[in-house]
Amino acid sequence: MSAEPSDSVHTPSPDDTGPRIGCAGWSIATRDAALFGDGDSLLARYATRFDCVEINSSFHRPHRPATYARWAASVPPTFRFSVKLPRTITHDARLQRCAPALDTFLAAACHLGDALGALLVQLPPSLRYDARVAATFMAMLRRRWAGDIACEPRHASWLTAEADALLQRHRIARVAADPPRHAVDAQPGGTRSLAYWRWHGAPRIYYSDYPPDALARIAAQVSGCSSARQWVIFDNTAAGCAVANAATLQTLVKSSSPHHVGVCQDAASRRRPDDP
Repeated sequence: MSAEPSDSVHTPSPDDTGPRIGCAGWSIATRDAALFGDGDSLLARYATRFDCVEINSSFHRPHRPATYARWAASVPPTFRFSVKLPRTITHDARLQRCAPALDTFLAAACHLGDALGALLVQLPPSLRYDARVAATFMAMLRRRWAGDIACEPRHASWLTAEADALLQRHRIARVAADPPRHAVDAQPGGTRSLAYWRWHGAPRIYYSDYPPDALARIAAQVSGCSSARQWVIFDNTAAGCAVANAATLQTLVKSSSPHHVGVCQDAASRRRPDDP
């Protein structure tokens, strides 16, 4: 697959219906091995249970196009990856004058092909909302990627009607994060066509396990969400809690919604037009 020119729009394939539930990364602890089927790699085994994964390592270092292509070849056709933008764009450049870095990132990540389902833009807590900077960056990103985009701002200035309207205009979801830094960022924002949930672990971020009552509340939120598409990602990976939490939520949501596709091998053949 050749690199796309910088002014082209990368368009994803239509996704299956139902919320996608998975983890940040595809590590499998020994205690969770029974949840998965056989596979030639950890990713292939992970994909026997979950239908999506969030790649966070792309935030810290670039991956070769061949690496993305190999990952795409390891998963079923209905599986999707969400890829986090590099910190060189979000934290170092702070969304400004970063077109070359964005082109380099997308030229590699788009070797996932149809398996590239979403881009994640996580902003530093110190980055205040600046309408000009935000609008310029979002328009630049949209010119290059037509699929789902989720933004996780962590400064309170982004949690305003003006910022939310800008996200909606560019069809970008505001991440619903737990634990929330501010009251309203616990709920999805931005575009109504996508809800992107990131469960980081509470009270201890990245470490805490979600107990059964918390997972039941999460399932109710996900099942009651009216967004056309949902991503539900467990990022409490530091102590290995994400896999079990995601698997439990998968069962809870599946039992409450006949349309949920929990395990990749059971994916329904229904297709829907992509929401541009």
